[in-house]
Amino acid sequence: MGSYVQAEDQVPVYESGAELVRQFTELALENIYLRRRRALVDSLEWIVLQVLQEKYCCKKSSGHAAPYPAMYSSVVGGIILDPAMMVLPMDDHMVHRGHGVFDTAMILDGCLYELDAHLDRFLRSAANARIASPFPRDTLRGILVQMTAASGCRRGSIRYWLSSGPGDFLLSSKGCPSPAFYGVVIAAHYEQCREGVRAVTTAVPMKPPQFAVTKNVNYLPNVLSIMDAEDRGAFASVWVDDNGYVAEGPMVNVAFVTPDRELLLPPFEKILSGCTAKRMLALAPKLVDAGLLTAVVNDRHITVDEAKRSLEMAFVGSGLPVLPIVQWDDQHIGDGKVGPLMLALSDLLWEDMKSGPDRIPVPYAASSN
Repeated sequence: MGSYVQAEDQVPVYESGAELVRQFTELALENIYLRRRRALVDSLEWIVLQVLQEKYCCKKSSGHAAPYPAMYSSVVGGIILDPAMMVLPMDDHMVHRGHGVFDTAMILDGCLYELDAHLDRFLRSAANARIASPFPRDTLRGILVQMTAASGCRRGSIRYWLSSGPGDFLLSSKGCPSPAFYGVVIAAHYEQCREGVRAVTTAVPMKPPQFAVTKNVNYLPNVLSIMDAEDRGAFASVWVDDNGYVAEGPMVNVAFVTPDRELLLPPFEKILSGCTAKRMLALAPKLVDAGLLTAVVNDRHITVDEAKRSLEMAFVGSGLPVLPIVQWDDQHIGDGKVGPLMLALSDLLWEDMKSGPDRIPVPYAASSN
């Protein structure tokens, strides 16, 4: 067990599954009954570990990198670097009842972007789902920064979850002794999006507002809607509400440049308030000042017909940050080409990700590449 971070309150880092198994076997063997069967306990746990590690070694030997460089689990009580040990208990209510929330943050050039904004939304989602946190906010933040440092990853993302925790297989979470917190680092070489894509209107029903505004793990509608889009040769789908107003995409917000050169994003009252979308709204007045846009609007609904008459349209989300849409269903947006205003907004967000004020430098160890 070691440390890959530089901080006062360091989280334990388990570099290998063997180290983790030894740690928990020693705790288990404090029980006299198990001590008498030490050889059996050791052999069974090592067999399980060996099978799991062989699975991931096969992936690496076939040219696939280890899927995730680091994970945190409050159940384990530390950061795990061995992919074979990155597991969740089956009786965690997030697994079998969907009682959990999650959020994300991007890693770019060794910095976490907008972690605080995402963490605030994360805790609002947890409150909506009636899930307490096992740690104060500052501790959650510190764990995520240390997990990223331990991973050595300098470009990608982190994802993290709060669940009502493991306990039983009942519907109620009252049998769960403690909520659980998990996190994982996902290495990915993403770049700014500058090519246009096609979107389609999905027939998959959207979530009711109470659930749409909470970033929870119940993503079946989202999954089915993007599968619907992929089946139809599109990048992603767009939800339209019962009143005929544009809502959002399955994992992104939607933005428009109207014929009057207004930047318009649908209100967040019935959809998820995207952190990247809100950052776009904060940066866009620079284009108003430059005379490229006439206004920035987030308090007005837009119908499908109005939206399809837009000059430009884009998906907006953390990993994009702006993805121009050049065709919606069978209709071209504008002239059917990527427009200059969405590219200008993309440039503003990308520059903010690389040098803006909402970046947290990750305290990697000196030996980390």
